[in-house]
Amino acid sequence: MTHRQSLYQARYGAADVAVPSAGSPIIDHLLAHRSVRAYLPDPVDDDQLAAIVAAAQSAASSSNLHAWSVVAVRDPARKARLAELAGDQAHIRQAPLLLVWLADLARLEQVANKVGETHAALDYLEMFEVGVIDAALAAQNAVTAAESLGLGTVYIGAMRNRPEEVATELQLPPRVVAVFGLCVGKPDPAQPAAVKPRPPQSVVLHRETYSLPAQTAGLEQYDTAMSAFYASQGMKVRGTWSNHSAKRVRDTQALSGRDRLMEALNGLGFPLK
Repeated sequence: MTHRQSLYQARYGAADVAVPSAGSPIIDHLLAHRSVRAYLPDPVDDDQLAAIVAAAQSAASSSNLHAWSVVAVRDPARKARLAELAGDQAHIRQAPLLLVWLADLARLEQVANKVGETHAALDYLEMFEVGVIDAALAAQNAVTAAESLGLGTVYIGAMRNRPEEVATELQLPPRVVAVFGLCVGKPDPAQPAAVKPRPPQSVVLHRETYSLPAQTAGLEQYDTAMSAFYASQGMKVRGTWSNHSAKRVRDTQALSGRDRLMEALNGLGFPLK
């Protein structure tokens, strides 16, 4: 088995996965991505941070607006407070660096005021989406860059659980909100992270038009792959991926406080017309 074959088998959790003839070291690097939740205490220094942010800024930006920012948090006390706000996740405390990615429309308001323009468009959902998408694109570039430096990462979506308190902790002005966090640090080799399988391409790749029925067989394969992954990692997940995912969308309680996100965004300066 070649190295590339092993990467594809791990990524899809199947021994019989087809390996494209097209490939590159960059694609191999991306295929090896895994979420890291155990870190050594080694710091992520300013030189590494500067390189990671430069990579993030190299991502595409809608209309070149750069409607995102990021807050680098190293202070243990602040990380601990943010961890509590984000579901009390231990790896937030443990990681030497927490990057909090922001949808940032405040800078555009400032620029408009500076040149004597109005900024009514900032009140609309479209501009909020621009900020969220720009932040996500930048962050994914940052993840790839960090991994290329031998660092590990894991996203923290729970930064949206209590957005007003996160905004207070980070002293965010109106029109700025935390979209997600990202732990960054050197992975602890004593607690290695595994590659989590993804669904077969038949589930996510549609040709010409969208089809739900065409996904059925692939979803059944993915349930099998994820059940094997849960067992191999000793994860206490009852049932299949389908069971697990259905519970995550079952009711508002499953949203962990994010059911009131619209209210929170309104209060943080996003009218979302």
